This record gives sequence, C-alpha cells and structure tokens, in this order.
Amino acid sequence: MLLVYTYKITPRLTYIIKHIFSKMLLVDVSITTKVEDFIAHKGPKITYTKQPLQNEFFIKSHELLFEQGISDVEINVHMWDDTPCFFPTTEKSTIPFDIFAAGFYLLSRYEEYLPHVKDEHGRYPVEQSLAYQNNFLELPVVDMWVVKLKKILKAHFPEMEFPKRSYSRMSVMDVAVAYAYRKKGIIRTFGGTMIDLFAFRIARVFDRYLVLLGFRKDPYDFFDKITELHKKYKVPAIFFFLMADYSAYDKNISVINPSFRSLVKSVADYSIVSLMASYKSFSDITVLKKERKRLIEYINRPVKRVRQRFNRLNIPDTYQLMVDAGFNEDYTMGYAREVGFRAGTCTSFFFYDISFEEQKPIKINPYCVQYTALYQYKSVRKAQEKISELEQRVRAVQGDFNMVFSNEVLNLNERNSWQDLYVNFLKNNS
Repeated sequence: MLLVYTYKITPRLTYIIKHIFSKMLLVDVSITTKVEDFIAHKGPKITYTKQPLQNEFFIKSHELLFEQGISDVEINVHMWDDTPCFFPTTEKSTIPFDIFAAGFYLLSRYEEYLPHVKDEHGRYPVEQSLAYQNNFLELPVVDMWVVKLKKILKAHFPEMEFPKRSYSRMSVMDVAVAYAYRKKGIIRTFGGTMIDLFAFRIARVFDRYLVLLGFRKDPYDFFDKITELHKKYKVPAIFFFLMADYSAYDKNISVINPSFRSLVKSVADYSIVSLMASYKSFSDITVLKKERKRLIEYINRPVKRVRQRFNRLNIPDTYQLMVDAGFNEDYTMGYAREVGFRAGTCTSFFFYDISFEEQKPIKINPYCVQYTALYQYKSVRKAQEKISELEQRVRAVQGDFNMVFSNEVLNLNERNSWQDLYVNFLKNNS
C-alpha cells in the first residue's frame, strides 16, 4: 500500500489522490497526517506538504487542495519534458509541479465556475478554457502526467506493482431525430415539402416521397446496418434517444408513435440504449424525470446513462440535476466545435462539486471527438488523420477513446464520406 503524508486531509485531496492512485494506477493508497505513522510505514510513501520531512519522495503542495470555494487562481503553463503542466514546484520536489492540484483543477472543471460569457446555448466556450488558450486541448495531459508519475514511482520503489490498464473505445450515437421523412405527420410533411421547394431542393422532395411511398429506406434509418457493423468489428455502442415532446430544438417524431417505440426496443436488443436529455430538460427536473420514465417504459430496464442535447452543461447544476433525476453516468463532457479533452483526461471520473465540496455519485465519461467538430477540416482525409492522431495518444496512455456520431450524418444506406470515416473508426479496433 502507498501512504501519502500531508498536514491536512480535505475532501479535495482525498478525491484526487483516490482517483490518481486507485482509479488510474490501480494501487491501494492511504492518507495520513501523523508523522509517526508515515515514518513507521515500510512500503512506498509520498510527502505532500510545503517542505519534505527528510529525503523521501516529495511533492510540494499548492494551496488549491486545502482551500474551499472558488478563487482567481494564477496559472502559468510550463513544460515537464514534452508535456504541458502548471502549478510549478521547487527543486526539492521530486516532480516539477503539483500533479494533484493540477489534476483536480482540470477534472473538477474549476475554470467553469469562474465568471465567463456563455454561448447561444448556454454552454461554456472552448475558447475560454486553459487548455485551448495554451494549446494542449488535444492532449490527455492528466493521463500523460500519471504515466510519467508511474515511471518515477517505479524507479523510487522497485517493489511497487502496477496492474495494467486496458485501452478501450466506444461509439456514442446521438439519435435526436429517428427518421428524416417517416412518421412526421401530414402538417410537418407538407411544411417540409414547401421549404424544400422554395429552396429549390428538388432532389430532396423526390427523396422524401420515394421514402413515404415505400420505394426507398429513410436516410436516417441506419440502425440494422450499424448493428451489423458493430458486431463485425466488436466495438461497443451506446445509443442516446431523444424522448422529448416536440419543440423548437427537439424535433423527433412523436414519442407515442408505435414505430418509434418498436425502433427503440429493437436497438436495445443489441446495444445499450439510454437518454438524450432534451433542450427543455436542461433546467427542469420534472421534464428530465418524465423523459427518463418514458424510456424505461419502452425498454423495460433501468436507464442510468444520460447525455445532454447540444452538449449543454452548466457546472455544477447540470450534474446535480442528473443525480436528482436518477442517473449515475454522463457522456456530455467534451466540446461540440473542437476536438480534444475538455477535462484534460481520457479516463472516466466521478464529478466533484466544488460548491458543496463533495464527490457526486455520477461518473463522467469524457469524449474527445464529436462529428460536429470535424466540420472544420477541409476533407474527410484530414478529419480521419485527426481522429487517428487523437486515438494514438489515448492508446499510449491506455485510456478510453469515446467518439460521438449521429444517425443524421452517417446515412449508411448510401455511400458517403462520413460513412467511410465511421467505418474506418470501427475497423481500427486493434
């Protein structure tokens, strides 16, 4: 067992120590404030204080983990070999920065508690993040730090055993609109036809009525084919279905439509199905609970995972709402317009609520690529290269590579560039 000595045990310190050692390094760890226990300990041990006791493994502590609430923390990013880091330490410290305080800052999304201007959907803008401004958004820096820490610990304590973590990949599939044309009703069908005609989208008009007359499959109805592909390439998938009432931002077909119910149940037979929380439920727990209940009634099994429509997160309120509604896993931690690691990690973690100074019972599963962030690349080839680059970084730290796609862009019934990109993602599972 690894023993960490510090002068004060706080919820923040306990949270990040347990995450780094128990979750990421898979080793037993304990924290003590008693010098005599630390000296008597015969196994590996670390001092996390302002000054070392003797010549032990020492990490100079920043004040962040011993404070409460939010303050305007000064941050200067520097390099640890080839890896960006912050909260620098002194020469006495075994590593050149406070890995625990820096890790907590990123995982807790500390900066999102600070004053900022939200975008049109009430989201935290990527441009205001520390990682974006300092060019390390595309690096899972927390995981990279831990890999380097592991090597240093092994050099200091050769007897330490570190179980190997496993690299994994997951396809996160948004299903906000189940069908492009089917089951929309007379009014919506007529309205859509008129919009296409006035925009001179004649091909789309023909496509609509070929689908409605049964001569062609709906372009969004790719579910049978995608199930076959996932079985073939052995990549797990989670389908997040929108179960909302119709509104300006939530335009799925009616949730009481028998065809929609049948679709959801059939997908649930082969893959994990969970809830895409509607735009309206973002701040309304009554609506969120109603949508969760609908999905439970559809698939007759617990619904514990959730993902927010348009990636809307208001930290910490959104996560508290999820917990209160009965969810224990989230798949919203990422950016819609940029690829990269919003929380600086490709490892799942529990959310720490700074406003209450406690860990919440909801696990965050971060993703690093959403299809909307790939629009900025000039070609599918360049988008594919970026995906491969990020995947190599995740694989190097044995993390979790989660990528978000949608049935609205894949259209696996006809050959298109998005299909090629997605199939290549599935094929590379080796």
